[in-house]
Amino acid sequence: MARTLKIRDLSLRDGQQSSFATRMNQEQINRCLPYYKEANFYAMEVWGGAVPDSVMRYLNENPWTRLETIHKAVGEVSKLTALSRGRNLFGYAPYTDEIIDGFCRNAIQSGLGIMRIFDALNDVNNVKSTIKYVKQYGGIADCAVCYTVDPKYPEPTFFQKLLGKKKPQPVFTDAYFVDKAKQMAALGADMITIKDMSGLIPPRRVATLVKLLKQNLSIPVDFHTHCTPGYGLASVLAAIVAGADVVDTNCWFFAGGTGAPAIELIHVFCQKLGIETGVNMEAVAKINSELRAIRKELNQSVFGTEKPEPTYFNPLTDTLPAEIDALFDAAIKAAQNDDEQACIDTCRKIEAHFGFPAPNELVQKAEIPGGMYSNMVAQLKQLKAEEILPRAMELIPSVRLSAGLPPLVTPTSQIVGAQAVNCAMDEKAGRPMYTNKSSQFVGLVKGEYGKTPVEIDPEFRFKICGVREETPYDTSKYQMQPNPELPEAGGVKLAENEKEVLLLELFPLVAKGYLTGVKTKAYQAKAAAEAPKAEAAPAKAEAKPKAAITGNTVVAPLPGRVVEILVKEGDEVKAGQDVIILEAMKMENAISTDYSGKVKQILVAGGESVQTNTILLEIE
Repeated sequence: MARTLKIRDLSLRDGQQSSFATRMNQEQINRCLPYYKEANFYAMEVWGGAVPDSVMRYLNENPWTRLETIHKAVGEVSKLTALSRGRNLFGYAPYTDEIIDGFCRNAIQSGLGIMRIFDALNDVNNVKSTIKYVKQYGGIADCAVCYTVDPKYPEPTFFQKLLGKKKPQPVFTDAYFVDKAKQMAALGADMITIKDMSGLIPPRRVATLVKLLKQNLSIPVDFHTHCTPGYGLASVLAAIVAGADVVDTNCWFFAGGTGAPAIELIHVFCQKLGIETGVNMEAVAKINSELRAIRKELNQSVFGTEKPEPTYFNPLTDTLPAEIDALFDAAIKAAQNDDEQACIDTCRKIEAHFGFPAPNELVQKAEIPGGMYSNMVAQLKQLKAEEILPRAMELIPSVRLSAGLPPLVTPTSQIVGAQAVNCAMDEKAGRPMYTNKSSQFVGLVKGEYGKTPVEIDPEFRFKICGVREETPYDTSKYQMQPNPELPEAGGVKLAENEKEVLLLELFPLVAKGYLTGVKTKAYQAKAAAEAPKAEAAPAKAEAKPKAAITGNTVVAPLPGRVVEILVKEGDEVKAGQDVIILEAMKMENAISTDYSGKVKQILVAGGESVQTNTILLEIE
């Protein structure tokens, strides 16, 4: 009997998020769904990650409708999958069990079959509640162990060696990952995923981990990776040869580069290995026809340019050139013989033949996620300080180690990367490092995100947080988001049902804007229908102009969006007091005043986007 391998398609979530900024709208999704119903993938990742935020923020669509529409079209042919950050769900703060319960229940009732659950610190305690509620409501708990590597620490100097300083010992060993998986299995995980979000795992390492997990667990093992540094295709092949039960792939036009490997290439490997996937490749070809057109639409609308696309290959109708066919055979032989370099080289030649993006050598050598690197570049461009990028990159290992060596996965990759930039900026300005720090970095060091892989020096914690003891986040003090009535929408509640309340909890600013807009538009449409000849509403009075600035000002140190204003006009403030929370590069930064006095006027509003040096408020 032939061996079977299950395929999880990522195209409609991780695929579009990795390559096209999560901008597929519902109409584009709908065009693909009839063919997905025929494709017979084991699972389809369609929700979670950045999807719920992005469909509201950029597309003015309802995330729940996205999930329900896909389920209605595909039915039970493929299990629908979402990605969740354990206790953090999709946000940056730990949530109460009540919210996790409601979220899991509504997701599964809306058609979700598998919840892939991970924690950015690999803190197993943070996935307990989600496992419990996913299983309680009939879903499959897919627990992910986040793969990461130890930093490349600088060599100790001669004098440091004299003083006995040594390089830190490796933390992320095979035993570390197996232990995390065993703990998750003990909590009820139905399957385990090796989640290599950075594409940093080479073939030999993943083959070793797959074999170890198969030896130590009785549940299926999935492998998830990306192609950015150039290991993706070779490592998926190695995982298959080593006995993985499930692998994650994208359809051709959303594959390669920052995405996962192409199902078409995996199909060729499986045919040669005598492995059955059960995937209907004729239907996949139809999906690709739609994705090719959607790719062009997204490139133009999101990026304003036409990115080169890979040369299309349909394994059912296209014949491989003899020399390329031989490369597939050579790659399989290399994987079976544990010849890692040959496996990598041949797989890269295969991808190059079809025009997939070349490996990103900078990410490969730096061993950090591509998204983390691009976030740092974007942040420095906004600050007009691109020249400090090399120094920020140098600081990543020390910042990461000081913060307890968190795995570099969302959100800890952003937290560490943003802090490395802040430290480089402090250094450039002649300030002590860690003068500027995001509230997320403070929370990470304090212990609010959970247990870090290595203990944090109490003195460093005191320097950053003002406390020496690890202080976990206290969910008993969690406060629900305000849910006011909307006069502009006829007095209805901002969130009128549980699903809307959950959106408001997980994405406060984005959901507030989205829900307000939807309800206001519906109210205005109803009013227009009921009284089509009614006089136009009187124009709003112009906002009262702000007074001339004569006092001291607090300005935005970097571009961002005003999350919260901590003071009001007339308040007395002291130098060093936090007055504004500014979101920049997904991090919340507390902006403090250098002056004592009375708040004369506030010149920004919550939710407003500001540029560097925008005056936020005046103090006299």
